[in-house]
Amino acid sequence: MDLIAVAGDIFDVVAPTAESEQIVYQALLRLSDIAPVVMVAGNHDNPRRLDAVAPLLELGRVHVVATPLRPDDGGVVKIETRSGEIARVAMLPFVTQRGIVSASALMDLEAYEHGALYAERLSAILGKLTEGITTDDVNVVVAHLMVAEGVLGGGERSAHTVYDYWVPAGAFDGALSYVALGHLHRPQQIPAAAPVWYAGSPLQLDFGETDDEKATLVVDVQPGLPAEVTPVPVRFGRRLQQLRGTLESLEPLAGTTSDSYLKIILEEPARAGLADLVRELFPEAVDVLLAAPTTAGDAAPSEPKLGRPPHELFVKYLAEVNASDERVVELFDELLEEAQ
Repeated sequence: MDLIAVAGDIFDVVAPTAESEQIVYQALLRLSDIAPVVMVAGNHDNPRRLDAVAPLLELGRVHVVATPLRPDDGGVVKIETRSGEIARVAMLPFVTQRGIVSASALMDLEAYEHGALYAERLSAILGKLTEGITTDDVNVVVAHLMVAEGVLGGGERSAHTVYDYWVPAGAFDGALSYVALGHLHRPQQIPAAAPVWYAGSPLQLDFGETDDEKATLVVDVQPGLPAEVTPVPVRFGRRLQQLRGTLESLEPLAGTTSDSYLKIILEEPARAGLADLVRELFPEAVDVLLAAPTTAGDAAPSEPKLGRPPHELFVKYLAEVNASDERVVELFDELLEEAQ
């Protein structure tokens, strides 16, 4: 292996814990024992924190670009492969709209024009980073961005995808050997003149991704030829799984889902302690919800509430939200008596 590319979102939040940082930096250094690592910051990462540790990671053959750089200032790195070829790697971290669209443009233009201006200027940056490429080298782009033709996996931050943050697939020069993208969680190839791929997230990060098959991409590339990409399924980690039904219908599944994190949607009336009963059966449940009640026909006209006793109003409210429970009513009556 000649090169390992990490295309951003190293962390999930901009202020990760010390334990998270230790895990990530140790993993990067272990990867660098195999081959040089190139890494850009994603929209979940704090570029200033990554810039702070970049000189230390550089000592371990991990080249980090956290903010956009000119080609001669670190935005493009050249790495010699074991066979003596040169890999020219252009690196573009995530760029916010306010980082590329001027304040005056944000104030003067319509919202849809902001997106078009962002796409135009980010495409220009990509053009500058890939300026002068030839078929004598292996030409790679590592970037964290949204390509308009990409398919969301389910767990992305919608504010950082379409419509304000995107570039067209035509922004990538057809002479590029390979484009390694981060941002979208679903592994996928983007239709473009060059081989453009999202590796996706290594783990399912949201219950909207339960059907996604996560993968690592192994890329074989030679100067002047498009890359050959082989997705290798990722088998480690705990999957996300969603269960739906009544507590009685789900009970037989208890003990069969210990290798997953669960989202459980219950199709029955609410009652006190219901979530605790679910977690006794499924300790791996991280989210317990009640299915929204279905309503038939037009809603009944509301009845006047003024002058009616609180006990009666509370019982009616519980019935309306499908959460009738005598124990809750008793607790309400005790609280009401104490308040009075």
